[in-house]
Amino acid sequence: MVSNNNGAAPGAWSPLKIGLFRAMWLAILGSNVGTWINDVAAAWVMAERTGSALMVALVQSATTVPVVLLALVAGTLADIVDRRRYLLFTQGWMLLVAATLATLTGLSMLTPGLLVALTFAMGCGAAMAMPAQAAIVSELVPRPMLASAVALNSIGINIARSLGPAIGGLIVAQLGPGWAFGLNAVSFAAMLIVLSRWRPDPMASTLPPEGFGAGLRAGLRYALRAGRLQAVLIKSAGFFFFASAATALLPLVVRAEMHGGAGLYGILLGCIGVGAVTGALVLPTLRARMDRDLLVLLATLACALSLFGLAWLRHMALLPLAMLVNGFAWITVLSSLQIAAQTAVPAWVRARALSLYIMVFSLGMAAGGLSWGSFAQRTSIPLALTVASVGAVIAGLLVWRVRIAGSEELDLRPAGYWPAPELAVPVPHDRGPVLVTVEYRIAEADRAAFHALMGELGRTRRRDGAVVWGVAEDVATPGIHLEYFVTSSWLEHLRQHERVTAEDGEHQRKVRALHDGEYAPKVRHFVGGAGALAALKPGHEHLG
Repeated sequence: MVSNNNGAAPGAWSPLKIGLFRAMWLAILGSNVGTWINDVAAAWVMAERTGSALMVALVQSATTVPVVLLALVAGTLADIVDRRRYLLFTQGWMLLVAATLATLTGLSMLTPGLLVALTFAMGCGAAMAMPAQAAIVSELVPRPMLASAVALNSIGINIARSLGPAIGGLIVAQLGPGWAFGLNAVSFAAMLIVLSRWRPDPMASTLPPEGFGAGLRAGLRYALRAGRLQAVLIKSAGFFFFASAATALLPLVVRAEMHGGAGLYGILLGCIGVGAVTGALVLPTLRARMDRDLLVLLATLACALSLFGLAWLRHMALLPLAMLVNGFAWITVLSSLQIAAQTAVPAWVRARALSLYIMVFSLGMAAGGLSWGSFAQRTSIPLALTVASVGAVIAGLLVWRVRIAGSEELDLRPAGYWPAPELAVPVPHDRGPVLVTVEYRIAEADRAAFHALMGELGRTRRRDGAVVWGVAEDVATPGIHLEYFVTSSWLEHLRQHERVTAEDGEHQRKVRALHDGEYAPKVRHFVGGAGALAALKPGHEHLG
């Protein structure tokens, strides 16, 4: 963990000392509590009016399907537009939807079809807000506190998971679902107040913002080349599809298997939340003593055990215990993956990378919810939960060697490592394609080490914008190697300069340390396009 200025590691609660983060954390906590209250009310209304396992799963999936459809769009927008205004719009949209739900319920006009449609609309707002809301964490706290801040967000989510369902069950039982929907609307109003007072620092880049299409392509390109992020996505896919069986089928376990009411449903969901909060408090100790990937595997096995317990335990002294284990396992996996996703990517692409994580998470929850609901309706609820339990064990064992450990130690701050290109005349941003060559002189003894380092360098060049990359050797002068890469435009090449991280800079220094020459490797830029650089002197070059 990165140390603070006094040499001590930041404490788990230290980000709350920052007023802006504290205000945002409390507002998000309130919003998450409201969301859980809303979800409890929606699921219970659907179960009460239809009694269908598939319809209950459908209303729950309606909140997550939009994330699958919109996550990449949301992540791209969150990286290229003003995040404050963007979040104000999304919170306002969800306030409007929640108020509509409350009004229709109060007028006895909320049909199952309208409930699904409005839940889907709420999910669209949440989907558009999630990547931006996750990405602003790094803007609210200094880098040494980032891991603690992400962990605190996970704690907040699970405090909400603990309080929200219990409050929701109580409100639905005592006052009715309309009040639950109305309280959710109030929580979005509180978020709007905090966001209206936030004044983020302007972006440091001097380049024009990316267009939506270019930004979307850049995010996907980065994800294809970012090994740590890919590991997060793989582990997410291996966990959430099976873990979703608990939330999808719990209302049916309470109603059909235990013949209970909304109060019991809220209590059991509250047990999941209590287990999650308890887990969050002991996670720092567990992470200090255990490999991160092994910890995720053990938590996955614990989640599988809780699913098996949910399938067959009906005693009120034992089933809450299984739900406590479920919450503990859930927070362990979720927090570990969230921290890895936040710290595995640099700031310029963070919202887009997080949107991919959110998309995989939500796809697993949505597909899992529908699959387990449909399977339970065709067979039985205990059998569906048992199959999900076995599947979680198999998936956990298959993906546990995919490594996410170590992402927090990556230094992904902008390095400022590349010098600005030397120009005889200005180059328009839209001119291209651009060919960049770097000439190295490598001794025979260093050839193998050079090619090994260049393989990783090529991956980062492609990740940051190169559409073509390669290395060639001069057949007339052995030892002379020419690295070349192509970007689509001059602006895209300038973006490469900004995207080099301190981690990348260290790797490039290792490459250049193998260069056996009196001067630094020679760098040339060639710009294509009709009439490109007509005034440029032939053979113009500069030293990198």
